[in-house]
Amino acid sequence: MKIKYIILVIFALSLTFSNAQEKDTIADQTVNVIKPYTPTISDAFKIKDNPKLNDSNAVKKKEIKYNIFSIPVASTFTPAKGKAATVDKAKAIKLYDNYASLGVGTYTTILGEVYLNHELSRNENVGGYFSHHSSQGGIDDVLLDDDFSKTKLNAYYKKSDRDFTWQVDGGFNLLTYNWYGVPQDYYAEDVINDIDAGQTYNDFYVGGKIDFEDAIVKDASLRFRRFGDIQDSAENRLVAKTSFDVPVQDETINAEFSIDYISGSFDRNFNNTSDINYGNITFGFAPSYQMSQDDLTLDLGVKLVYLKDTEFSDSKFYIYPNIEASYRLVDELLIAYGGLKGGLIQNSYYDFANENPFVSPSLFITPTNQQYKTFLGIKGKLTNTIGYNLKANYYAEQGKAMYKSNTASNAPLTEYQYGNSFNVVYDDVSTISIAGELNVDFNRNFTLGIKGEYFSYSTDNQAEAWNMPDLTASLFIDYQISEQWFAGSSLFFVGERKDQRIFVDELNSLNNAVSTVSLESYFDINAHVGYKINDQLSVFGKANNIASQNYERWMDYPVQGIQVLAGATYQFDF
Repeated sequence: MKIKYIILVIFALSLTFSNAQEKDTIADQTVNVIKPYTPTISDAFKIKDNPKLNDSNAVKKKEIKYNIFSIPVASTFTPAKGKAATVDKAKAIKLYDNYASLGVGTYTTILGEVYLNHELSRNENVGGYFSHHSSQGGIDDVLLDDDFSKTKLNAYYKKSDRDFTWQVDGGFNLLTYNWYGVPQDYYAEDVINDIDAGQTYNDFYVGGKIDFEDAIVKDASLRFRRFGDIQDSAENRLVAKTSFDVPVQDETINAEFSIDYISGSFDRNFNNTSDINYGNITFGFAPSYQMSQDDLTLDLGVKLVYLKDTEFSDSKFYIYPNIEASYRLVDELLIAYGGLKGGLIQNSYYDFANENPFVSPSLFITPTNQQYKTFLGIKGKLTNTIGYNLKANYYAEQGKAMYKSNTASNAPLTEYQYGNSFNVVYDDVSTISIAGELNVDFNRNFTLGIKGEYFSYSTDNQAEAWNMPDLTASLFIDYQISEQWFAGSSLFFVGERKDQRIFVDELNSLNNAVSTVSLESYFDINAHVGYKINDQLSVFGKANNIASQNYERWMDYPVQGIQVLAGATYQFDF
């Protein structure tokens, strides 16, 4: 039976499929697509960000309330308190306001110094300075006395107010020398031994200065000096200066104004008994403007000087450039700078005698017209501890002062006419120099400095640039060895100079002699060492001219050989 039913079902399905095939009347067709479908934005719809649900079976959220029960819990933990780490502090250095120093050495040398400073109140100070340096001489192969002494005394009072600070000071200097540089080839020993070739300079000065805060006038100073000697020479000089700012629209111009008055006289001329008088007054005005932009700094200025010769009733007006610029090429590592400047140099008997104490008291004093000096250089740092400076200079000077040996004679009239004194001659001189400087600060305990400069001169009337060196150099070293020990050294080198020796025979002019002398270059090595016993007391030792060169700083003037000196310094407060 089951087989029968299965056969019937299969037969029925076959009939159905056959009928379906007969009713399909769709014939084969070709569909041509004219344009592809290009959907547009309007054909799409955007799903809403927050769709609404219309589900009636949606379940509402139930509000849940939270309750926190704070239950204290006992704790036995106790945090340790923080402690600052200990730092080893250096002992504070006690600084004293006053000191006294005394030393003695070979050639019966005495060196003493006293510096005093006392604070009267928070804004007032008073103090002074005293120094003495003397030697009884003893230079080899010198027939005349060669002792010298230098005594200086200074006192000051200073007060600081809210808007300004002012100070007054005064002092006195006494210097003694001997014209011991007699050329022994021209004179017999018994003649030289009778010469009393002593010279004494005396110097008195008084002055004051005031500095203003936030004012148009920045500062002002006034100084008067009286200088003379035992040869009845006398010189008076008064110098007044002030600087101020001049506002021009939104800019500021810096300006300096100065008055320099000098007058003096010598008791006699070198060759006769007629006296010498000199004097002049100068008025100077120097405005300048500083412009800074990025790495460039430029100072633009000019100097105006009016000169009135009070002895010859003559007057002149000078205009000098006053320009300087610097440019940072590589931050602090490389800075280029240059300038063009000039000025009127007021020469004086005081300046000449301090530079060369063996000048004769019969000089002709006149200013030097430094038409211009131009310079170019680079400076900077090689490392954080090494700085350098290289500079090239060119000077053009009218009436440059130079020292030249006076004439020697077989009929001298005074103690400085044995060829043992120096005159001042003037000439138009052009100078080219190249200078270099290196400073090393390895740390606070060691510093080193080296300087050197080469010179080349061109003169108009004089045969040589008399007593002008062709090379100078110096080296300085300071070393704090330990808290107690300290040491230092210095070296000076001076190149070859030229001078002229002239001998005049009053009896026979055929015996007159003129010769140019080359003074050999020399170097002077000095050193010192000290030991600090306590904060107030220290002892020291010094050695000068260690190489013991009896070189001649001036013609026929040899210096002392090696000099050794020992002493002590005491610091204190009142």
